[in-house]
Order: sequence, then C-alpha cells, then structure tokens
Amino acid sequence: MARRPLPRIPLGGADRIARSREFARTAADNATDVLHPLITISRGLRLLAVAGRRKWAGTPKDRRGPTLFLAAACLLVVVLLPYGLLLGLITVMGVAGWTGRRRTPVKTGPDEAELGRLKALYEALVPYFAVPEDPSPLFAHGGEWSKAFGDHSFDDSGRLTRLKVRYPAYFPDGEPAARERIEQLLHAKSGRGREYHFAWDEENNHLVMSVLPPLPTTIAAQAFVTAPGETVLGFTDPGAVPRTVPVLDAGAEPGADGEGRRDAPPVVWRTGPRSTEPHLLAVGLPGSGTSTLLRSIALQALSCGDVLIVDGSGTGEYTCLAGRRGVLAVECGLAGALASLEWAAHETERRLISANRARQSGHPAPDDTRRPLWILVDRPGAFGHLAAADGRPDPQLLLDVPLRHGRAASVTVVVAEQCDGGLGALSESVLGHTRARVALGPMAPELIESVLGAPPHTTPTGSVPPGRGYARLGTGGVLRLQVPATPDPFDESAGEAERNAVRALLPEREDSASEVPEPAGVAVPAVETADR
Repeated sequence: MARRPLPRIPLGGADRIARSREFARTAADNATDVLHPLITISRGLRLLAVAGRRKWAGTPKDRRGPTLFLAAACLLVVVLLPYGLLLGLITVMGVAGWTGRRRTPVKTGPDEAELGRLKALYEALVPYFAVPEDPSPLFAHGGEWSKAFGDHSFDDSGRLTRLKVRYPAYFPDGEPAARERIEQLLHAKSGRGREYHFAWDEENNHLVMSVLPPLPTTIAAQAFVTAPGETVLGFTDPGAVPRTVPVLDAGAEPGADGEGRRDAPPVVWRTGPRSTEPHLLAVGLPGSGTSTLLRSIALQALSCGDVLIVDGSGTGEYTCLAGRRGVLAVECGLAGALASLEWAAHETERRLISANRARQSGHPAPDDTRRPLWILVDRPGAFGHLAAADGRPDPQLLLDVPLRHGRAASVTVVVAEQCDGGLGALSESVLGHTRARVALGPMAPELIESVLGAPPHTTPTGSVPPGRGYARLGTGGVLRLQVPATPDPFDESAGEAERNAVRALLPEREDSASEVPEPAGVAVPAVETADR
C-alpha cells in the first residue's frame, strides 16, 4: 500500500521573513567562523601599518635617510637568504595575527547589577515625574526605563558616575524646590560620599547627573603666573574657567625645560580701581582653611603691595609675616587692632585727597597712592565682643571707610569669619561691600547659599579636606574651590614640603633689608605681639 505524503503547512509572509533572517544569521556566523583567521590577520596588518605610520611621522627628518637605508639592507638580506621570502612572510603573518587578536570582550550594555540599579532609580522617580492625567506617561510603575534614561556609565564598584534623564515637559523645572527634590533623590540612590553635578536643560527637558572628581590637594603656595591686580584664590574644575596657569605640586622639582609642571584652572580674583568686586569675605567652619586662604592672599599681595594683618583669633597664625618687608603690622590685641584700623581709615582718606588734588592739577596720581594696600582681618567678631566688654568701639566700624572708598584708593579689604556664631556679628558694611565670597568647609547647602547668594550646582559632601569649598565673584556662577596648601611654617604638624614652599615665598626681614623711606604723612603702626 502506497504511503500518502504528509500535508504541507502553509507559510505566511511573516514566517518567510523570519526564516530568511535566521538563515542569513546562520550563514553570517558560519562565514565568520571560517574567515576568523583572515579577519584577525587583516586587523593586525592594519594596526601594524598605523603604528609604522605613526613611528615614521615621529622620526626626525635628519634620521629618515639612515632609517630607510637600514630597512632596505634588511630587506635585501631576507631576499638573498634561502627561503628568506617565505620565512619573512610567515613571520609577518604571525606578528599580524598576534597583534590583531581580541584581547578583552567589549561591553555592550549594563550587567544584571547595573540593570537593577537603573530599574530601581526609575521606579523611585515615578512619583515625581508622573501625573494621572498623562495619556502616555514617560514614567510609570513597571514602565520601560530605557525611554527615560539616556547615556549612563558606572564605575568599577557598579555605582553610577553619569546619567542623562529625560523628564516630561510639565515638570516644574523652574522651581528650585522641585529641582532640589530630584537632586536629593538621585544623590541618595546613586551613592553618598561623592560630589554630584546636576546640569538642567530646561529647553530640552534633560537632566545630566555626573560625579565630579575630587579637586587636587597637592598644589602648594607658589609664585603664580598672573597679571597685576590678579590674585589666585584657588583652583577649580577643568572647563569651569576659561584659562589655566602652570603649577608645581608640593615637593616636586621643576626641570630646566618646565618638566614637572602642569596646567590647572584657577579661580582668579581681580582687584584695583576698575574691579567690580574690590573686597572679599571668606566664611568657614573651624579648621576649614580660612586662615590658609588669608596667608595665600598675603603672600601674593606682598609681591607688589603692602599688607596690614589683624588677627582676631589670637593663635599666632600670621607670626611668620611679622617684621617682613611690605608687612606694615601684625596685630593680635584689641588696642593694636583699633590703632591699625584707624590708621588704615586715615590712610584711605589721605590717598583719596592726594589723588584728587593731582587730578585737578592735571597730574597723575602719586606713586604712594597707587601702591596696593591690603587689609586682612581674621575673625573680627572676636574683637567686637572684647570691645563691647571694654567699652571701646567695634573695630569693624573702622573698616567702613576702606570698604566704601577702597577701590578708588587702591585699598583692598579681606575679611575671614567663622560661621559658628561669628557670622551674625559681622557689620552691615562688611556684608554689603564684600561682593567676592568664599565658603569653605562642609557647611549645609542653605548656609552656603546665604553666604554666596546663590546655591551651588553640586552636592556638598560631609567630609572635605581643609581649603575645599565654593567661591563666587560678584554675580558670576558658583565655582568649586581648593585653596593652595599654605600652612604656617612654624606648624610642625604640617607637611615639610608645604612649609618649605611658604618659607621660599616669605619676603626678607626689615632688619636685614635696606631702609625704605616712608611716604610723607604716613605713620605706619608698630607691630604688636602681645596677647589679648
């Protein structure tokens, strides 16, 4: 009995396309397996050609002739040897195969742990980016996270280092409170202990979160390359400022051709008659580096000006500057502080009168009125309490004239105060005329915003090295800041390399220098070393 053939199952268009795709995929895999040695050798030859071209481009022109002669001689020896061409071809193919091999597999997407982190972060953002009225929500419980998250990268520990979030257009990204909630959530879910930067693109409804690397703490005090009237407050992130300066790390020895130096982006504060931020206020916690900042400013100011220092802390942080050329006084007591600041007020008035008389007579301002005078006051609030107990005026009242008219008289005032009780003791004149602001230490974001006048675009960490904080010059943006390491050279707990760097910048002492005649009508206050 003849066997009947089995009925054929009709195939649709979709089935034919699927079978065709499967057949093409199988054929491509088989071809790749067969041609894998040829592909590897071709890749190796290409890499060898690129390396040879790069080596030839880096060869000096006077050495290219001998190099070509040596290569031709080697090729001639290979040709003349028995089986030389065959052995040479085998050697080249072997080297090309070894060079073109795949060393490490290429990662094409997140692994299971990273995928779990992205899904958890997506679910956490749903209550903030979803509304019931949205017919096609971008964020929904159980939704597709790949539609909302763009570029993302992870570090070796599996934590997010960069993430691009696309949010709905109806999210109120113009409200600081709404943006702060999203930033706090991303900060908590991505891992604490790191500093995050949030870039909001309101026009395209994008938010880019990135982890900022820590600012270098190895830059010590040194002679920075700046123009007259410029002071380096510290260093910030690359790309945040439009310039760089060459720096040398602490303990490094520069070579004759500049070897050992590198470029770093500085936060430059410009002072002088045309400055829009002629005075500065630095606020920080105890041990945050405000005294280090004042020492760094003093060392830079002594290169072309005179410095008057009033130390309200009474800890002798500036005794290394006492008696140096250009240092008018280092006052640590209430009586000396009042006398010095009263002289500074009269000196400001004298400069204004002298410059005005010269301009009215058609002459340039005298040289003694154009030489910069720096008044550095550390913790004036401590003197205020002592003055109130002793029945004397607050020394901050004597700063009113230098603050108001210092820009025209080439007088710059720098005030440093601690935020643990001393910030409220600052006078209205100090707060109103110090348009350049610096906040150092692990302060709360609300306190940083009250000091700088604008919130930082990063999340401050709970533990930072001394000298780390934020700076804002006038109405500019808030910049991260790391003050150069400028310790007291008498502080034995500081590093020896940093102390030596400060000693190298200290001017010579007045007793060993030639006498400099004082300008007419100027009475420089004497140095007071007695404790309060």
